[in-house]
Amino acid sequence: MALLINLAYALAAVLFIVGLKMLGSPATARRGNLISAVAMFIAVVVTLFDRSIVDFEWIALGVVIGTVIGVLAARMVAMTKMPEMVALFNGFGGLASLAVGWAALFTPNTLFTLITIALSILIGGVTFTGSMVAWAKLNETISGKPFLFAGQRIVNGALLAAIVAFTVLFCMQADPELSNYLYIVVALSFVLGVMVVIPIGGADMPVVISLLNSYSGLAACAAGFAINNMILIVAGALVGASGIILTQIMCKAMNRSLANVLFSGFGAVSTSLDKIEGEVKPINCEDAYYILESAGSVAIVPGYGMAVAQAQHAVKELQQLLENNGTEVVYAIHPVAGRMPGHMNVLLAEADVSYDLLLEMDEINPRIENFDVAIVIGANDVVNPAAREMKGSPIYGMPIINVDKARTVFVLKRSMASGFAGVDNPLFFKENTRMLFGDAKESINQLIRQFK
Repeated sequence: MALLINLAYALAAVLFIVGLKMLGSPATARRGNLISAVAMFIAVVVTLFDRSIVDFEWIALGVVIGTVIGVLAARMVAMTKMPEMVALFNGFGGLASLAVGWAALFTPNTLFTLITIALSILIGGVTFTGSMVAWAKLNETISGKPFLFAGQRIVNGALLAAIVAFTVLFCMQADPELSNYLYIVVALSFVLGVMVVIPIGGADMPVVISLLNSYSGLAACAAGFAINNMILIVAGALVGASGIILTQIMCKAMNRSLANVLFSGFGAVSTSLDKIEGEVKPINCEDAYYILESAGSVAIVPGYGMAVAQAQHAVKELQQLLENNGTEVVYAIHPVAGRMPGHMNVLLAEADVSYDLLLEMDEINPRIENFDVAIVIGANDVVNPAAREMKGSPIYGMPIINVDKARTVFVLKRSMASGFAGVDNPLFFKENTRMLFGDAKESINQLIRQFK
């Protein structure tokens, strides 16, 4: 039986790797997701026969409860709330690893097992409370601004030192299951999770979500070692590694290091002394239509505002009308647009926008000067020329989509409020920029009616 279980786990691990590889391409992503789901199904079914900790009845009950919650969440959660849901998933993944590690404490243990138990509890605890803080910031339950205080790094360092000390004491106990040191590690890991996320501003949340996803994978990997479960080790390692790689990609997209993201408190203080000069030039939908109707090429830059307005389907309809009119239409996607990695890609895929039309920042910028119109839909920070022009700006040096170099720029916004990063945007005052105020979906629909 043990051999069959390990063979099934090996098959599931291979399918996980194949599925993950296929997720890297839009053309194969759906099949990759299906293959990964099959791998998870195999892993769950096989685990029913592997009674390492609990009987299969408890596992089956957990599968049923999890399935019900998952189906309800998928049906009830709005697309705009996807970042919050991902944050919750990360947190619950960390909490599950913590629980698995804790349960492993009551099985025969070696020193190595005790260390992996402590790691799964530590990383799982940090992931849980850190993700809850990320959720609260994304949901605006608490302020998205960085929370900084004097000596914050010293406090975090002391917390980490205390965790290491109590972990060592725990591993040295003759009867570790009776030790209170592990409970202290649990409590301190919860506190550390809060402390490492509260200094991070809302503009860095996509990076934080990606990093916490990696933590949840590492916690699962440690839990896998704790209970000697191969599939949990492999799956956790894959999630942890992919999360770290994605985090590095996003940091590179912002021209910042991970340490800078974690400890700088981005947006806490605006140090820019440069004054933004110019006059805002509003435009109505009728005048905007005449410009679009004569445009030969249009670049659409989506952001969180499009998600809030649920305008992706209207944007797709406008794209088709423009194409019928002989206009080339592309979408310019910044790596950190939205509130989570790939947020804009998911929204546009929901509207069935062809992935061939989505251009990354490095693809669109060399061509942007040739576009007649750039339409910015709630993407304030990733098109902010202050990153290129104002040395005192908190975002100075961050690569952006250079929409201000297009011949005409339409910015769809409800008001002149700054973006999630809280940084003023000189784009709004450029000579070639026209502000189309109002709800993005309604503005797009008015343009559509003009075309019809």
